[in-house]
Amino acid sequence: MTTPQADAPLLRLGTWPTPVEPAPRLAEHLGLGRDDLLLKRDDLCGLGGGGNKVRKLERTVGRALAEGADVLVTTGAAQSNHARATAAAARRAGLGCVLVLAGSAPGRAAGNLVLDELLGAQLEWVGDVALGDLDAAAEQVCARLRAEGSRPSRVPYGGSDALGVLGYVEAAAEIAAQVPDVAHVVTAVGSGGTMAGLVAGLGPARVLGVDVGAVPDPVERVVGLVRGVAAAQPDALPDAAAASTVRAGDLRLRRDEVGEGYGVPTPGSTAALEAAARTEGVVLDPVYTAKALAGLASAVRRGEVRPGGRTVLVHTGGLPGLFGHPSVTGA
Repeated sequence: MTTPQADAPLLRLGTWPTPVEPAPRLAEHLGLGRDDLLLKRDDLCGLGGGGNKVRKLERTVGRALAEGADVLVTTGAAQSNHARATAAAARRAGLGCVLVLAGSAPGRAAGNLVLDELLGAQLEWVGDVALGDLDAAAEQVCARLRAEGSRPSRVPYGGSDALGVLGYVEAAAEIAAQVPDVAHVVTAVGSGGTMAGLVAGLGPARVLGVDVGAVPDPVERVVGLVRGVAAAQPDALPDAAAASTVRAGDLRLRRDEVGEGYGVPTPGSTAALEAAARTEGVVLDPVYTAKALAGLASAVRRGEVRPGGRTVLVHTGGLPGLFGHPSVTGA
């Protein structure tokens, strides 16, 4: 497999490869064999609390530096892991950071917001707005910064564009080397870049995504990102021709854990959060990884994932957000 860095600006921010750890008790709890389940620990990559966003930011921040930017601007929900990671990446790169966040400032910061403030990010609260309106607000912030003499660089929502996706093409190569007989790679799907990179690197048949309700069009978004990286960085992919023709029907994307929407736990995700903690001492987050594990549990019950097949659950991080989530804090 080729190295997924060809022609792409790159600023190393994490510690790679992240480990793959066996989870035998959790596997048995799900109804799999003891040796069937492994956790890809991207929560342990280092920078600013870790998580999957760091892989994407290595490319998007690298691009910003190459373009001469002096401040990063990105968007997210109040407890956005991506926003927190962007603030940390900005400081590592010597850049300023403005986070354009949906909602209103809380009376007291908790979870990721504590780290946003610790990292010195400027927070711009824009009220309860849709994703498109959040993007428009970020563009207005960029225009204001340019008028003030700054050189802003917009980091896409969730770090997910054709360049950020390369981070999970690299992760796919790590998984293939660490678990050569992997049959299923399970990941939460928010902005779509993590699943897209895994599909571009491993093919759609081995990747099982679990929608968490972050965007209204996850299937179309993932397909667009896979095709986008194939067009922009074909030399970085093991099979760019296949990636360029991926279709919606090729994807394995479960949508049964969206529940009442993004950031709202389901009975399955709450049970999954507890199961991971009580079988393996591994803490997931309620927004992404708990829903991913719940989706895997459902896939096992339905026979889509069977005992004997090696399965990797990608732990995409998010621990800081756990401490700011209403289901945990009671706020």
